[in-house]
Amino acid sequence: MSEIRSRSASPLPDSAVVRSDRLAGPGIAHAFFTRIGGVSEGLYAGLNVGIGSNDRPEHVLENRTRALATLASADLATPWQVHSADAVVVDTPFSGDRPRADGIATRRKGLAIGVVTADCGPVLFADAKNGVIGAAHAGWRGALNGVLEATIAAMEGLGAKRNSIRAVLGPTITQPNYEVGFDMAAEFLDAEPARERFFQPGRSADKRQFDLPGFIVAQLQASGVEGSFVDRCTYGEPDRFFSFRRTTHRGEPDYGRQLSAIALAE
Repeated sequence: MSEIRSRSASPLPDSAVVRSDRLAGPGIAHAFFTRIGGVSEGLYAGLNVGIGSNDRPEHVLENRTRALATLASADLATPWQVHSADAVVVDTPFSGDRPRADGIATRRKGLAIGVVTADCGPVLFADAKNGVIGAAHAGWRGALNGVLEATIAAMEGLGAKRNSIRAVLGPTITQPNYEVGFDMAAEFLDAEPARERFFQPGRSADKRQFDLPGFIVAQLQASGVEGSFVDRCTYGEPDRFFSFRRTTHRGEPDYGRQLSAIALAE
């Protein structure tokens, strides 16, 4: 499925999205979409925007169209996410194969850019003063390896200034629901033992509970960018959010994804 261009659709109600005052302002539209307000059914019930899911393509297209209408934008661009530390700059919707990357930046007005998630961290960036926006898909591996920093650098290449950028982490799996193994924790601690503060004892002796939102916000702040979290857990709110981990625990064969997107007004 290629990216979508403007079609006729009605905006979703405010109850179907999460927004942050830190990104609000003239000339910028953003939304962390929930699963509310879509046409998908079954496992994907609601606003599933996952091109990579096994949902009906026409349902995914309609859901993306509704999201785009909510942002009052003409076009949408989302990369093919691969848990990398790579970011791309874009000025048109993707056609054909999308670039494999987990960060995206633009200064083109009217083009919404975003990422899709189902527990990983969706981070939206805005430098309203210099007219540059970005989005990043930050799972634990991408956040550890530098996708946030790469997205900031891509924005700077378009004229953004680090001290003018605001970043907001949208709905993400939170520490009480994110159990990980020692091997994963070791990747964090071997490089910087002080990262122990992001781990708590797990329910069993060989597990830990990881604070992904805390780590992401700390990485943003260490990069010189003002960062915050909307304090919503994808795993803990099944009526509002898709969750890969919840689907796994239930033994379900697939899962939906929610969109987080931002745009500069034309």
